[in-house]
Amino acid sequence: MTSARDPFQGSSVAVTGAASGIGRALALRFVRGGARVAALDRDAAGLADLVEEAGAAADVRAVALDVADGDACRKAFTELASTFGGLDVLVNDAGISHRSAFADTELAVFRRVMDVNYFGALHCTHAALPALLERRGLVVTVSSVAGFAPLAGRSGYCASKHALHGLFDTLRCELRPRGVDVLLVCPGFTATAIERNALGADGAPSRRAQTRVGPQQRPEDVAEAIHRAAARRRRLLVLSPVGRAARVLTRVAPRLYDRIMSRGMEAEFRA
Repeated sequence: MTSARDPFQGSSVAVTGAASGIGRALALRFVRGGARVAALDRDAAGLADLVEEAGAAADVRAVALDVADGDACRKAFTELASTFGGLDVLVNDAGISHRSAFADTELAVFRRVMDVNYFGALHCTHAALPALLERRGLVVTVSSVAGFAPLAGRSGYCASKHALHGLFDTLRCELRPRGVDVLLVCPGFTATAIERNALGADGAPSRRAQTRVGPQQRPEDVAEAIHRAAARRRRLLVLSPVGRAARVLTRVAPRLYDRIMSRGMEAEFRA
């Protein structure tokens, strides 16, 4: 029996944050489907491991990139569009987090989180847009449940993800008439390095243990769900039962949600 053709076979796909976690799993998923993949990340060693895992037959280009650097993003995507002859899909996955109470957190931490999570996605999308318009392509932005619901102890992270929703929901309205779709993805707690590498109040690695609700998802499972949603040109993907419940609760019973968050904050940050 002949297997069905992958919807992204032969497509050109760029994935930021590709050295680890969901970004890495997504890059490998697109590779398995026969896409040409540009893997972008600051972590050169992680990118090298990705290329090795993808195999010699895969068309994977490792590109060292700090998405917070707008000029570097413009240069990288201009070169990629030339090398690939265009771009069909951009996945904005690069991100960082923090675990600290707002009152204790230095302003530099808020700026750093916003630079990577929000401006990083903005830089890459702005730079890739001419190529995406030519191909009537797709923008996939990995957000979070924190993009629509408060997350106590992660105010800077939550603010950056809310900002992503404002930007990309608006961008969808502007680009859909021109043939470019936008998918926002909201995973739940996923077994990646983002929480292990979370910043503390002073910008150093956090020493507080992560608390979570519900089981962790595997990056590979999240990547598979995103791949399916991208093929269907969906506009929003909320991946966990906890995330779906939070989305409903923040709309119909926001005071109850606030109380739940406050109790979680007390438990996590109790001295």
